[in-house]
Amino acid sequence: MDNVNLISTFAEFKELKNIDKSTMIGVIEDVFRHYLIKTYETDENFDVIVNPEKGDMEIWRNRVIVPDGEVENPNQQISLSDARKIDETYEVGEEVADELKLVDFGRRAVLSLRQNLASRILDLEKASLYEKYSEKVGEIITGEVYQVWKKEVLVLDDEDNELILPKSEQIPSDFFRKGDSIRAIVSKVDMRNNTPVIILSRTAPEFLERLFELEVPEIYDGLITIKKIVRIPGERAKVAVESYDERIDPVGACVGMKGSRIYTIVKELRNENIDVVNWTNNMQLLIQRALNPAKVTSINLDEEKKTAAVYLKPSEVSLAIGKGGLNIRLASMLTGYDIDVYREVEEEDVALDEFSDEIDQWIIDALKGIGCDTAKSVLEHSVDELAKRTDLEEETVKEVVNILKSEFE
Repeated sequence: MDNVNLISTFAEFKELKNIDKSTMIGVIEDVFRHYLIKTYETDENFDVIVNPEKGDMEIWRNRVIVPDGEVENPNQQISLSDARKIDETYEVGEEVADELKLVDFGRRAVLSLRQNLASRILDLEKASLYEKYSEKVGEIITGEVYQVWKKEVLVLDDEDNELILPKSEQIPSDFFRKGDSIRAIVSKVDMRNNTPVIILSRTAPEFLERLFELEVPEIYDGLITIKKIVRIPGERAKVAVESYDERIDPVGACVGMKGSRIYTIVKELRNENIDVVNWTNNMQLLIQRALNPAKVTSINLDEEKKTAAVYLKPSEVSLAIGKGGLNIRLASMLTGYDIDVYREVEEEDVALDEFSDEIDQWIIDALKGIGCDTAKSVLEHSVDELAKRTDLEEETVKEVVNILKSEFE
């Protein structure tokens, strides 16, 4: 085993693992200096020259020439007669540099050096991978599904590094096969048994946020800000957005022409419904927007308890709650308030004939002739309109309206 054979092997390894040149030189030199210290007790009089690009390395030992018979430390001193075997012009006190060959170390030593070098480079690669992905936490990466297991999916990035997508971080309707392309965010990076474990996620709100940044240039450029995202993965999400430029409609920009922008995101999230709402610091208005498409009649807030009593018409209650309670749950998550929905109790209407003891029958008949057969149907019109349509005197109409209003006061 010679110098070239050992170093060229790891020069190839360097290319595979993409370790930079200066780091590679440092590791090789450190491994050999450690061996020299172990063998000769010191490495101070050795020069280790590494050239990983050419795949070669040299070790030179520097020794001081002493008179014959006065050599006390063969590693640091050489007798004059031995020095002159190398060059006849050497004199006492000069330094002699002689090259050490790996073959002189012995087979076991060379094997040990190989193992130490491989171990150090592997540790270096692990540290490099940990650092690389620690800086990518929260970013989207694209990989290829390599193996699908019951509890997780093994994904390879473009450098064949192994990434893990746990079942808990998958959208419930996700289904993958080997070879599929997959997008997810880097959720966290752990060290387990001195090995970096990169965890991916497709359920985190940050994944949806990154998708919006990819599809909506105004968000990427900072013209629109995503204030908050809440999700029930695979089911529904609410995204609150805000624009500091009055000329930009943040909701319209996020949805895109005919829904073109948001369609791509919905498709990536396995048809997860996405509601985009305008952010506001007015909590009543934000709750009202968060409960879309339901139309809210009134809201009573308790800011200390962070609760909101929302009143709606009976026909709007189911819209506010949503399928499986998703809409109201997400609205609560988005606003930070516990929202309770109440049906607004409507006052019962009264037939006009019930007022025959206060209003003449001919007047009641005139009102019924234009389709107003209940008190509320009359009150829905102005006095002027009723007078014109019934040919009744305006004063008569005013008296009727006052009578009917008093019924509901």
